[in-house]
Amino acid sequence: MTRTPRRTRLTGLLITLTVLGVALAGCSSGADTASTDAAGTSSSGGSADGPEPAPAADAPQAEVADGDLALDSRALSSSGLAFQANGLQGTAPEKVSPKSVISTGNVALRSPDVADARFDVQKVVDRYAGEVTEEQTDTDKEGEVKHARLVVRIPTADFRAAIGDLEQAADLISSDTNTDDVTTQVIDIAVRLRVQRRSILRVETLLDRAQNIRDIIAIEAQLSRRQAVLNSLERRQSYLADQTKMSTVTVSLERTPEKKPVVKEKKKDDATGFVAGLKSGWSGLSHVAVGAATVAGAALPFLVLLLVLLVPGLPLGRRLLRRRTTSALEA
Repeated sequence: MTRTPRRTRLTGLLITLTVLGVALAGCSSGADTASTDAAGTSSSGGSADGPEPAPAADAPQAEVADGDLALDSRALSSSGLAFQANGLQGTAPEKVSPKSVISTGNVALRSPDVADARFDVQKVVDRYAGEVTEEQTDTDKEGEVKHARLVVRIPTADFRAAIGDLEQAADLISSDTNTDDVTTQVIDIAVRLRVQRRSILRVETLLDRAQNIRDIIAIEAQLSRRQAVLNSLERRQSYLADQTKMSTVTVSLERTPEKKPVVKEKKKDDATGFVAGLKSGWSGLSHVAVGAATVAGAALPFLVLLLVLLVPGLPLGRRLLRRRTTSALEA
């Protein structure tokens, strides 16, 4: 009989305490809201009847932080603006490829016909949907290509296969490749871009709330600096995207040099012994015979001329000699 009233009283007490707790929580929430509204009203210009507070004389200029905005509240007190950006916490990076690499290569080839080898290289580039970005050729006096240098862009996914096909386009001299992993750089730039864009949005919101020229100038300076950083990051991201999407291969072609005939050096024989003496004597006799023949060949034209002059001159000389002899006898 006594337990039922006790339970009833305990239940009523618990219900009363619960109701009081809910009422106290509602009052505290209302008080916080009222204090927040009051603080906002006082910071945005004070009371309706009160004058606007004067700006501080020694207000510092706005400070730049990488990815965050920190404006001194005293610099914006004249317009009632008080802004302090907290760092972004838990910002998830943008979706990027699992691995970003920059691939480059150099292939040196040699061919008897450089123009034909150049055509084969172009076929390999077309096969992998690449392009030739630079080309330099040198020709000889006959106008034939003797050297060519090409810079080609190949999709990174087909880099290894393209290098193998380029090595088969002509006689291979040398080939080397290089792969640089830039995954961390790509992720870092993506995160910094996201933070920088949010920072610019906060500054633009702050600029819309500015009410005097001093605050507008300070905020616009911050906005310009952040926009310049954003443009630089976007250019770096575009460059990395291009380099990781398309690999660069430099192909050098040169003409195969003509083979010169190999001249075998004669072995020097020993200059002693009977055979060596016989060879030396025969060589001397040959030199003398060659010298005599040379002299005879040189004197032969003169001998012919002398004979031509003596054949008609001998009878005439004899006649003159007879006449002189006859004259001497008669005298």
